Amino acid sequence: MTELIIASIMTIMTAATPLIFAATGELICEKSGVLNLGVEGMMLIGAVFGFAAVTVTGAPVLGVFAGALAGIFASLIFGFLTLSLLSNQVATGLALTIFGTGLSALFGLEYVGKTIEQIEPIHIPLLTDLPIVGRILFGHDPLIYLAIAILGLTAWFLRRTRAGMVLRAVGDSDYSAHAIGYPVIAIRYAAVAFGGAMAGLGGAYLSLAYTPLWAENMSAGRGWIALALVVFASWRPSRVLLGAMLFGGITILQLNAQAAGFGIPASYMSMLPYIATIVVLVLISRDSTRIRLNAPACLGRAFRAER
Repeated sequence: MTELIIASIMTIMTAATPLIFAATGELICEKSGVLNLGVEGMMLIGAVFGFAAVTVTGAPVLGVFAGALAGIFASLIFGFLTLSLLSNQVATGLALTIFGTGLSALFGLEYVGKTIEQIEPIHIPLLTDLPIVGRILFGHDPLIYLAIAILGLTAWFLRRTRAGMVLRAVGDSDYSAHAIGYPVIAIRYAAVAFGGAMAGLGGAYLSLAYTPLWAENMSAGRGWIALALVVFASWRPSRVLLGAMLFGGITILQLNAQAAGFGIPASYMSMLPYIATIVVLVLISRDSTRIRLNAPACLGRAFRAER
């Protein structure tokens, strides 16, 4: 029984990690006042370029960097269209998802069916060997610890630093921030690039550690769940981990239920994470006042600097 609990917790953390990466990046992006709905596309681009880098070089570290850089590249396309050319953020984000889906499928054609060596969990002498807590706390792969560390640093950045205060000010009142001399567009470009890097890392995690192979549309809607997770967390980093664990647990639940052979059609079980996402969003939406208080006031609005 103990072994089952340990295995379940570790599997849930593995399923939650790409959500933590993607949701953390989107949270910073939205805190700056930019709504990027292209997370799914950026995750796919990060997944295929990360996998390709490891296939060519054999170095997992280069694959992680390639995934992040690919995500940044895709996000800057979105940033140029929405921040410089003032295109609609919702429409451009959806277009980015379509673009990312198509580009990843095209670029990944030659990598379908290939496998790589999975990023292995770390082993810390003595600590990993501790009963029960050893594997739960010290038996994960390095990217899981990286995701949690970035989430913690994001919380500290937003609450404890001047730069975080400036970022929040830009998201809450862009014209006021501009009036006192802050470069709103530059700050939003940086936030969009960070969001792209995190989405790319989330995608790279899928192809390098979660399932060490490339398959078309392998993100399977996780980008959309990450977007919902930001709302679920009320734009607070401290709640992102809880939400990611919840959705990761539901994902693992449906996989375990299929393996147990309960007689429920696999297509119905596969819908569980997305049904849970819709239910959570509906429940949260009932308190519209709370959403308005927590959401950045300028979220999704175009900004044109006044001379």
